[in-house]
Formats: sequence, structure tokens, C-alpha cells
Amino acid sequence: MGRVQDKVVFITGAGVGQGRSHAVALAKEGADIVAVDVCHQVSDRVQYSYATEADLDETRKLVENTGRRCLTVVADVRDSTAMKDAAARAVREFDHIDAVCANAGVCTFHKEGSLSITEDVYDLIVDTNLKGVWNTIQATAPRLIEAGGGSIVITSSAAGIRGQVPYAHYVAAKHGVVGLMKAFANELAPHRIRVNTIHPTGVLTAMGGDPSAFECAEPQPLFIQGAANVLPDLDAPAGHPYSPIPVLAAEEISKTVLFLLSDDARYITGVQLPVDAGNVNKP
Repeated sequence: MGRVQDKVVFITGAGVGQGRSHAVALAKEGADIVAVDVCHQVSDRVQYSYATEADLDETRKLVENTGRRCLTVVADVRDSTAMKDAAARAVREFDHIDAVCANAGVCTFHKEGSLSITEDVYDLIVDTNLKGVWNTIQATAPRLIEAGGGSIVITSSAAGIRGQVPYAHYVAAKHGVVGLMKAFANELAPHRIRVNTIHPTGVLTAMGGDPSAFECAEPQPLFIQGAANVLPDLDAPAGHPYSPIPVLAAEEISKTVLFLLSDDARYITGVQLPVDAGNVNKP
């Protein structure tokens, strides 16, 4: 038996990156997956590629290769009606939803500083990263209540704990989801629903490879300081010269998601859990 055997997990941003990694890791431990993604380039202001429908279909294939079922849904987390329709499709397909990964997110980086962020870019980031989580919870929490309980994991960031620069819009949104987590952890507890946030450092995904991020290094020295981690690559030989690991593999984040969604964490709620190689604790 797997650690999430026969649970149905609803995952946003599942086409690529962390969302796909979570879907596969959970499927390997016995979960069926509802994989949701927007599947088109929402804004040309974002300097890396969104998932495509082909990417989302690849996630489905990877889940099904584990022997589990996968429902794919093309939906924008900014659209509350679309998210409620996605949750309804999940229940029609699987009869219930047991857990949620509110993972979908987007970021832009600004070498001129946060005062250069335009209103349309601010709205894109906050509507996706904060309102998108709100819409996801509004759509799925009633389904968890119907199922008799469950677990919600929200993807925040090290930037949801620290005042990182130069992307204040992203920092604000990732701090905002912590507020949602804390409020819903209390409000949904009587329904046996746990709610937690995870706070990754940089992750080896399309967002992590955004070329505009590297342009921030010289004009924004605090950017590098904020992104720096503490632990080395733990897969390197023990005697290897010390150097902080620059980014983590998405699979490292998935291990924590699996833990929080499993019964191993059944009394953990209202927690901000960094998965950050020491990023938020550094001096």
C-alpha cells in the first residue's frame, strides 16, 4: 500500500515543473490525479514558456505509467467558474476529492526594481498566485467536506517568508497565500481538513531558468543574496568542497508534498514548511 493509496489529488499547474513532479510522485504512492493547467501563454510579459496541452497530456501518460488514473483539465486558476467546473468534473470522474495541491504560479523579474512593475504585470502575478489559490480552495474545499476531510497544500515560496527583491508583486502574493492558509486551517479544521503551505527555494523548472532573472544579478545585488541557499548538494561526495546548492530538483519538493498529504502528517495543519536548503534561515 502506498502512502496516499486510493486518494484523489487535485493539482493545479500540473502540466510541467513542480506540478508534474507532484502528480507523478503521488501516483507512485497510490493516488489518482486530477491534473489542471491553463495550457497557453497567458502573457507575453512572462519570459518563460507556460505548459501546453501536449505537456499536460505527457503528465497524464506519466501518471498512467504508474498504474494510476489521471484526469486532465484545461482551466485557468484565475477563473473561478472554470475551477468549480474542474472540481465538478473530478467528482464525476472519481466520485470524490481527498487532497489538493494549489500549485499553479507565475513570476516576472525586474532588473530595474519593483517600482518598474506595471499594473498589468502586477495583476497577472497576484491574480494567478493569490486569487488562483483562493479560487482553487473555493472550488475544492466543499468537495473535501463532502468526502469527510482531507488535506490542502499551497505552494508559497521562500519569498513568502523573506522580503526578496526585485519582484515585490510575487513576494506580496506568496505572503498572501500564507494568510489564506492560516485562516482556512482554522476554518476547515472542524471538517477534518488540514491546510499548510510549502516554501521552496529556487527550483529547477522553467520559472527557475527565466533569463530575465539572471539579468537582475548585477543591478540588484540583494537578488543574489536572497536566492542563496546554505546546504550543499547532498548527492555530491562527502569530501567535496563546500558550495551552496543553487537550486533544488522539483522531486525534492514533491517529497514534502507527499508527506503533508499523507496520513503521516495527519495532525499537522497551519504550518509554513520551508523546503529551501536553509534559504530562509540564513543570516
